[in-house]
Amino acid sequence: MALTRLLLVGFSAIFLLSGDVVRAQPGGLLPAPRAAQTETPKEPPKDTLGRDTPRGTLLGFMKAAQDGRGDVAPLYLDTTLRGQSAAQLAHQLYVVLDHRLPPRLDVSDQPEGSVPNLLKPNEDIIGTIETNDGPLDIKVERVNRGDLGPVWLFSRATLQEIPGVFGEIDLVSVDRFVPGFLIRFRLAGVRLFEWVALLLLAPLTYRVTGLLFGLLGVLVRPLMAVLRHRFGLTAQLLDLQPGPIRLLVMAAAIHWFPASLDIPLAERQFWSAIATMLVTVAFAWLFLLLNAAGERLLLRRLKGREIGELAALLRLARRLADVVVIAVVALIALHYFQIDATAALAGLGIGGIAVALAAQKTLENIVGGLSIVFDKAVGVGDVLKLGDTLGTVDSVGLRSTRIRTLDRTILSVPNGQVATANIETLSARDKFWFHHFVGLSYQTTPAQMRTVIERIRDVLVKHPGLDRADVLRVRFFRLGQFSLDIEVSAYIFANDWDRFLEIQQDLLLRIMEIVEQAGTNIALPSQTLNVTQGSIWVPSDVTPASKS
Repeated sequence: MALTRLLLVGFSAIFLLSGDVVRAQPGGLLPAPRAAQTETPKEPPKDTLGRDTPRGTLLGFMKAAQDGRGDVAPLYLDTTLRGQSAAQLAHQLYVVLDHRLPPRLDVSDQPEGSVPNLLKPNEDIIGTIETNDGPLDIKVERVNRGDLGPVWLFSRATLQEIPGVFGEIDLVSVDRFVPGFLIRFRLAGVRLFEWVALLLLAPLTYRVTGLLFGLLGVLVRPLMAVLRHRFGLTAQLLDLQPGPIRLLVMAAAIHWFPASLDIPLAERQFWSAIATMLVTVAFAWLFLLLNAAGERLLLRRLKGREIGELAALLRLARRLADVVVIAVVALIALHYFQIDATAALAGLGIGGIAVALAAQKTLENIVGGLSIVFDKAVGVGDVLKLGDTLGTVDSVGLRSTRIRTLDRTILSVPNGQVATANIETLSARDKFWFHHFVGLSYQTTPAQMRTVIERIRDVLVKHPGLDRADVLRVRFFRLGQFSLDIEVSAYIFANDWDRFLEIQQDLLLRIMEIVEQAGTNIALPSQTLNVTQGSIWVPSDVTPASKS
């Protein structure tokens, strides 16, 4: 039993959404038929005038009245008047709606209406108009018409107020000053006069507002100089960008001017759409300018080589922010014009997935570039070793990192590989390792060996470029194959490789002087010749350098 009830509720909801079910009485749905499964339920008759919904009633009445159908327009009114009186009331209602309804209407297209008041579910408000006595709600009521079922008609309370409001309307307020052909001809349902006014007044208004803002810029120039001096702002950031503001001023003028005149609804909707478009473009333009100003400000605040690392990232962030601004403004505009963007968003989502799959490697490199910048693993100017490549980082882009090799060529490495590779940054070390073996000849005496060790140690300790706190070692290390080896180990403070080579050269020269002053010499590889009868034996593991 419970399952049967659930199925009935589900089918009722489906039929309601598809428009196949109408209300049998206020507040209730038509009960489900209990006939056999093979019997098809009889559909209720459709109203040929489209009065099933409040929107259908409004559009049908406006179309009939505009076409001069005096016999059809009164059928949309809940009145007892007949004949010429009903036709006259319908004409007055049409004039009032055409001249006073707000340009943006939100009228329900559901058979049950919008139902804003639960105490009056059969009443709906199409819009509110301004009269000399205050605002007036234009209402429609759901009335049962026998075989036709419930239909929506203009309520009697509204119709009672229409003759008084009709007398307030000036039907020739603008037309008296306009040539007749500009009023008779229409383009897209709008009189030709409106299009001419748009094409002439819009550029003129934009130009005039530009001149006014130029004058304002001259007047506030001293204040801008104070801001630059006190807060360190640049002149470019303080320059007036009146473009968006000028569009907003034009939109305000367009919104106010038609509202103050009794012009038809189509014209007011036309000007309202123009004003909305101007506001949308103005805000999009303003946010794009703010994004560009923010990028310039951050670039100015960056110092040294950081700008090379973050310039591409800032540019990407700005482009993404621009795309977000344009998308948000477009969605707001679509919502204002009551256009459902669900299907478009779904299509964009599917297209985005396809693009992401197709550009997988590109996205991998972009993400790798972001990780390099944020992790600061590689920076412009770093000397590094990447695999077998040794060079200096020339630039870090969104897709690849460019390395200038020792041969002065440019090697572009995808950021995806850089982010996962083992990188040895040579320029990042704080000090250089000075590590050498000094080989003395075997003729060196122990006293000479001690003298050499002590003097080398003394030179290292007194040298200002060496780190005395870290490893500083001078030891007789081993009895080598050709020499008596002394290990010399220390760390040198140097800003770059050239400075290290300079200090190392000085230390090596002084070590050579110490060896010479001690009365010994640097050992050379030697060989021993064993002469026997008829043959000479030369050890194969030595390099001939001298004969002994």
